[in-house]
Amino acid sequence: MRHCNDFIVSFMERYHYPEIAVKEFTRIEKRLDAEKDFGDRFDAILNGYMFPEADGLGQALDEVKKLGEEYGENEYTIQFMLILNCMPILKERYDAAGIDEKIFWDSADDLRCKLLECIKCKEVPGTFVAGWNDGFLKMDRFAYGRFQYEVRKYDFDFDFITRTGHRVRRGDTLINFHIPSSGVPLTDEVRLSSYKEAYKHYVHLFPDGKVIFCCGSWLLYPKHREFLPENSNILKFMSDFEIVSWSEYDHFSNDWRVFDKYAGLPYDQLPRDTSLRRAYADWLVKTGKGGDAFGVIVFDGEKICR
Repeated sequence: MRHCNDFIVSFMERYHYPEIAVKEFTRIEKRLDAEKDFGDRFDAILNGYMFPEADGLGQALDEVKKLGEEYGENEYTIQFMLILNCMPILKERYDAAGIDEKIFWDSADDLRCKLLECIKCKEVPGTFVAGWNDGFLKMDRFAYGRFQYEVRKYDFDFDFITRTGHRVRRGDTLINFHIPSSGVPLTDEVRLSSYKEAYKHYVHLFPDGKVIFCCGSWLLYPKHREFLPENSNILKFMSDFEIVSWSEYDHFSNDWRVFDKYAGLPYDQLPRDTSLRRAYADWLVKTGKGGDAFGVIVFDGEKICR
């Protein structure tokens, strides 16, 4: 296959990839085209994953990492290149399945989010969570507006009953969703629009017409109400949920999501250049604690059912 092709070029342009990334990715694409052994072995890994679809992305990522080491390419960059070169194939599969083109482009924007995270945290263009892409490439996970959704079987060891009277048991179907670091604020309008769009695609799985969305995230840490500003969009997002369970830890393992490359510094040395960073740095100096939670939203297509 030709690697430095029109699709790859326009893909990077569409999402306004940073110049440093475009330059590096283009260099490697051209190298894959120019060095036959390198390109052939790269393609064999890609095709082994995509044709036929493999059980998981892990093996392909391990193989391309080793290939990158042999050819002197950065692990995070070469793994990103593998995912990037899967995109033309994925687009063809969306088209063949008759899926709205907008859903493809919205879903593929996750690559940009992971790219920017890698640049901020590792100071190199690529991705340090490449395995996350398996759900997108298998067409099990889709972006509808601000959030990304997938069908999940509830697998906790306890049942629960929502405020609306829905009993959720182990094995029941829920719609899990994720919050990519897209830079789009979690405003009321943005959140509701995403729930409404996702509802259309999953309501057929819920006989009573009420979709149960679920999310497990550090963003739902209940103690946010003790230290985040009252006007925080994170607090507004939390208010959508009925919290089912939550945990607190002696280390804030998601510190990189707030502090990027500065994660791991002594708490009193963390940057305080945004309201979120100031609030979190102060909280960590005071308590040293971090946490997360699992919550649900019962949605009827127009509103959250309370």
